Amino acid sequence: MDTTGILDEALQRLHTCGPERLGRLTNHAPMAAEALTAHGQAPSVHRWLDLYARKLEDLPPRVEPVTDANWRTALGDPRRAADWIGHFEREVAERPWREVLARWWPRLLPGLYGGSTHPVIRVGHAVRTLLAGEATGPRLAELAHGLGYWAARHRTVATPANLPAALDAAAALDAVPAVAVQDGGFPARLDRVTALPVWAGAEAPRPEEVPRRLAELVRAATHRYATHGHGEETMLVHAATAPNAVLRTLPALPRALWPASLRAAWTASAAVTAMYAPAAPVAYVPPGAFTPEEVFERALAHGDEHVIKLTDTALDVGDAPALAAALRAMELSTPLG
Repeated sequence: MDTTGILDEALQRLHTCGPERLGRLTNHAPMAAEALTAHGQAPSVHRWLDLYARKLEDLPPRVEPVTDANWRTALGDPRRAADWIGHFEREVAERPWREVLARWWPRLLPGLYGGSTHPVIRVGHAVRTLLAGEATGPRLAELAHGLGYWAARHRTVATPANLPAALDAAAALDAVPAVAVQDGGFPARLDRVTALPVWAGAEAPRPEEVPRRLAELVRAATHRYATHGHGEETMLVHAATAPNAVLRTLPALPRALWPASLRAAWTASAAVTAMYAPAAPVAYVPPGAFTPEEVFERALAHGDEHVIKLTDTALDVGDAPALAAALRAMELSTPLG
């Protein structure tokens, strides 16, 4: 991890900004900055932020403090984003961050689907940094911003009906039916997901099985992007990055919370798959053979925030099909510039 202080500087720079812009589009800068740092590109962070700065807005005004007495009424209210961030800043200042995370994870997990799954992804990046190194002030504040965004955008879903089971994650994603009407934004499409296949790996797993099952899901969703990403080059990234955020957070959570985390991650990944499914897959042949480091350098040169984050997840998976998915994202997405 970064020992130069660049990540902390970047986070301090970004914590004057809100978690969204235009009332609905997510601020990806903290996540991308963390990913760049994690892969040895800390010297490029501020230059990348300069390019991304036009997509940032100021932190919204506060309305009313969130407290132990009123938090339930504030949950899921995006107007309260700054209130929620302030609440978690106080929480992480007063008690160990793992304790805060363990207390709030089961409260927030049912609403993982809000904000197009970006809040849990932001939390996953923050937790990876905290697990890898010192719990500095900016890194704790980043966890507070991620949890606050999650609480403000908290959105539950109705339990989908069960379709026939699949034994492995790849087969289960292949069996996900596309929603009948593929238009509108994420919330409208999410309401149309009424049935999903049963993935055997997510059904009543023992806690010790969860990391392997989550890694299987992340691998399957990442591989699938290479042949299905043209369905929606940006949103289908989250079929892989959302469950990977949960996987990254597991080591900081009590094991009793792991099975429910796997089930929520599966529902999120499968729902995104259903919401943005292309008419048919296409074969994809990468433009060459590249090392993981070379693929990440290409992602940085491309600059798109979702490309950087999918490449970050692809490097976690670490095999050739995952790297091909990252290269495919670069071809499909518009470069930052």
